[in-house]
Amino acid sequence: MPRLFTGLEIPADIGFALSLKRGGLTGARWIDPENYHITLRFIGDVDHHTANDVAESLDRLSNSIRFDVKLTHLGTFGGDKPRALYAGVEPSEQLTRLQAAQERVLQRAGLMPEGRKFVPHVSLARLRGGSAMEVARFMTEAGRFEPMSFPVGRFVLFSSKDSVGGGPYVVEQSYPLAA
Repeated sequence: MPRLFTGLEIPADIGFALSLKRGGLTGARWIDPENYHITLRFIGDVDHHTANDVAESLDRLSNSIRFDVKLTHLGTFGGDKPRALYAGVEPSEQLTRLQAAQERVLQRAGLMPEGRKFVPHVSLARLRGGSAMEVARFMTEAGRFEPMSFPVGRFVLFSSKDSVGGGPYVVEQSYPLAA
């Protein structure tokens, strides 16, 4: 059974710049730069018939318009018990529209609604055992986060192995966006 999700790929130069933030944080399991991405919709473990339906359904969205994504800051999920360090994405109407369109199409294909609020980000590390204070110190010492932008010309359907997260991810199909 494939584990699927849709997302945006991160260009190699942006991935390299983000990878320079790695190191110096206790309990961090750093994600390899080639596995950086922005998840649009987690689909989960599905049978091959459903996977084919998902791939066909997403094809209907290729008329979505190209846009730019801007990474603006470091952040964490988990509050007092941080579980992930990420690069945050500046809110964008085009990105929100693309994600919402995917949600509608995938629900029509029979998938349950996504239970989590869409918070676009690039996961940099999974955290375990570090305190909120340690993570705050790391983010302070990491210095100013220089915003980074890149054009989005397609979204992809990724698959992953059932693991603790962080890849490797495989592009199963890509969907170009209209110019």
